[in-house]
Amino acid sequence: MIFRLEQLAFHAIRDCEYDESGASNFMRTRSSVVTLASVALASTCFLISPSPASAAGPCGAGYSRIDVYAIPQSGPKIGSLELYYNSGTGKNCALAYGVGSNYYGKSTYKDVAIRRAGGSGGWVSNNGYFKYYAGPVYISAKDTCIDLAGYMGGTERYVWNVHCD
Repeated sequence: MIFRLEQLAFHAIRDCEYDESGASNFMRTRSSVVTLASVALASTCFLISPSPASAAGPCGAGYSRIDVYAIPQSGPKIGSLELYYNSGTGKNCALAYGVGSNYYGKSTYKDVAIRRAGGSGGWVSNNGYFKYYAGPVYISAKDTCIDLAGYMGGTERYVWNVHCD
């Protein structure tokens, strides 16, 4: 598209007309080309921008992030354990993101797990070598506390009995 705009500008300047006094209409032509380029650029931006109503997060449509926990709990942060909730379905969703050049964008072992507090139903987990994050993992736990776990880089983070409502 930029190449096409450059072609239009070249032809507009080349084909510049002169009035009876010998003065060029170059400024008027250049102004038209700049306006055309601005409209084209703005139109492109509108076409590629996602609509907020249709944008879905990492867990899908209807989920809102409700908490973020550092991995590990203290010391240099190498990851984030993120919790999302969908009030329409009563489902929780968790992901474990790598942070920094050693864990984000680099295939490293990552693990995320979620369960109803107290162990009812067992852990639902996703683990393996991922470039960005482990998960998402889901559990139905409306009006029930949940436990979360995240692991990467030889360190883990557990969060017990949270988001009980």
